[in-house]
Amino acid sequence: MKISVIGTGYVGLVTGTCLAETGNEVLCIDIDEDKVKTMQKGEVPIYEPHLDVIFERNIKANRLKFSTSLKEGIGHGSIIFLALPTPEDEDGSADLSYILGVAGEIGRMLTDYRVIVDKSTVPVGTADKVREVIAAETNVDFDVVSNPEFLREGFAVDDFLKPERIVIGSSSDRATELMKKLYKPFVRSGNPILTMDERSAELTKYAANSFLAAKITFMNEIANFCELVGADVDKVRVGMGTDSRIGKRFLFPGIGYGGSCFPKDVKALYKSGNDAGYRFNILDSVIEVNDRQKRILSPRIKAFFNNDLKGKTIAIWGLAFKPETDDIREAPSLYMIQDLLDSGANIKVFDPEAMNNVKRKFAEQIEYCSSMYEATVGADALLICTEWSIFRTPDFQKLKTNLKTPVVFDGRNLYDVDEMEKEGFYYSSIGRKLVQ
Repeated sequence: MKISVIGTGYVGLVTGTCLAETGNEVLCIDIDEDKVKTMQKGEVPIYEPHLDVIFERNIKANRLKFSTSLKEGIGHGSIIFLALPTPEDEDGSADLSYILGVAGEIGRMLTDYRVIVDKSTVPVGTADKVREVIAAETNVDFDVVSNPEFLREGFAVDDFLKPERIVIGSSSDRATELMKKLYKPFVRSGNPILTMDERSAELTKYAANSFLAAKITFMNEIANFCELVGADVDKVRVGMGTDSRIGKRFLFPGIGYGGSCFPKDVKALYKSGNDAGYRFNILDSVIEVNDRQKRILSPRIKAFFNNDLKGKTIAIWGLAFKPETDDIREAPSLYMIQDLLDSGANIKVFDPEAMNNVKRKFAEQIEYCSSMYEATVGADALLICTEWSIFRTPDFQKLKTNLKTPVVFDGRNLYDVDEMEKEGFYYSSIGRKLVQ
């Protein structure tokens, strides 16, 4: 099939590349000329494990192409995916200006039947708005489908090629059959293609992300309570996770969730509720607790240094909001860095992939190191913000030698508390006993 993907951000690029992998002819459209030229040369503009391999393979096979021409994209694809930004507006709602703007242009350029697919995460009712905008500009037959993505950064390629489920929201049998045909190669193992109305499909994505965000936040609340009553959150987590009704995933406490999805989607669903006259009290608490959790280690670090961080150097391991990505959107590390800078501390950082993105934000306010150990040389303490695998089994003796004092604040509970005690560290983690 011939497919067009409008927008080559994280979702659009993964979608286009993976659809090309199953033999489709995919044309990706973006208004950024420099980005398009970069991709045409076979260079992937984002970091996502395994994406570069299939990206290069499909460009060489002439199945994956790039252009800045929206008209070319509309003429190419029988199915046109809209993978455009829906940034958070000032009031927490999703900004639909990019999607609706392109929808209007599509309407003015349509000459033959097309299926227009909302791939971006959008509020309930967006498919109706897209349909209205296109219909106002054309008499040509078309359909609008809601097809939310469920991609985890760091695992996006695998999630697309082997999805747990595919959700198709459509009131058109013709469009539904085309979408099923497109996705058939991805569900050969028997995972379901779920068909429903457009509004239910739109809400499914928001509901799923908001539920997972709530699960993470609840576990962080339990961890904070564990510290007050002397319980061990690791034991509580295992005890909870063995209940099949709860499950083991998303029960690891830490310094809050970040990224491009959870923060924005929770706020957007909360705002949609308010607009409809319904208050999501649970989401109100999730947002409040997560904002607080991102900074939960700041007062501990300040207290350790008697509330005087001037001249102190803090090493930070991990900047991305999660491992296996260079995405720093709403990353807890950004909040911690700003708090520490505001308190007069010097900051040295290391992350395998995200340092260039952080540099665009903090420039020369902090020091960027070429290795995890370089960041700790001469530092007064180490703060861990992201659970990259390379941080899990460090050389503790080398770490002690590098640090002025053996002090670790662990926002991701990477290390065993008893082992850190034996190694002679001051060790503060989330929901577990303090080693001092």
